[in-house]
Amino acid sequence: MYRILVCDDERDIVSALKIYLEAEGHEVLTAYTGAEALAQLDQGEVHLVLLDIMMPQMDGITAMTRIRERSNMPVILLTAKSEDTDKVLGLNLGADDYVTKPFNPVELLARVRSQLRRYMQLGGGEHRPTALTIGGVSLDDAAKAVTLDGEPVSLTPREYDILKLLMSHPGQVFSPKDIYRQVWGESPYGAENAVAVHIRHLREKLEFDPAEPRYIKVVWGKGYRFDGGNVK
Repeated sequence: MYRILVCDDERDIVSALKIYLEAEGHEVLTAYTGAEALAQLDQGEVHLVLLDIMMPQMDGITAMTRIRERSNMPVILLTAKSEDTDKVLGLNLGADDYVTKPFNPVELLARVRSQLRRYMQLGGGEHRPTALTIGGVSLDDAAKAVTLDGEPVSLTPREYDILKLLMSHPGQVFSPKDIYRQVWGESPYGAENAVAVHIRHLREKLEFDPAEPRYIKVVWGKGYRFDGGNVK
């Protein structure tokens, strides 16, 4: 199915994760330090990384930052309960999810499926343009950077993924449930509120007047679309 990289300095954990993931049909690569993980990524395409935070030579936070310089593949952190500060830092720097040790294999596999589904629905693994520009908004997927009229805009990972989805299909209307399924990768329970909050935040960051948006438009009763910047 997919190629998954498992990186943890505890070899028993790596072995256990390899068994669980291979039982699901995945090809599993293994590493025991952050440096080894980066070396594995140079050997071919990987669709998801399970990455421990506390490791020798290069910790998981540093390795994840390096991964984000080259790819938007899902990264799930493996954390201990005592690592809450590092966990939050990792999420802020671009990690997609985390699993706390000792983990429940059923929960971990569910999170892996969810992240893979979201990644592939957003075009992961396909050769697509890495830069999108519509009106004054530019999204550079290789650099994970967004600018508005040449000025950098700071977005959360969810905001970034929603913007990427909308900009990749300009003029196409996505319902809140469509957006939730593709960005969250989960059943769209509570989609209306969750998506509306993120759309509001995006408008606050991208629109000169959020009440009269140029880019992210509402199609009443249907959903949202990204336009080229003309006020209507």
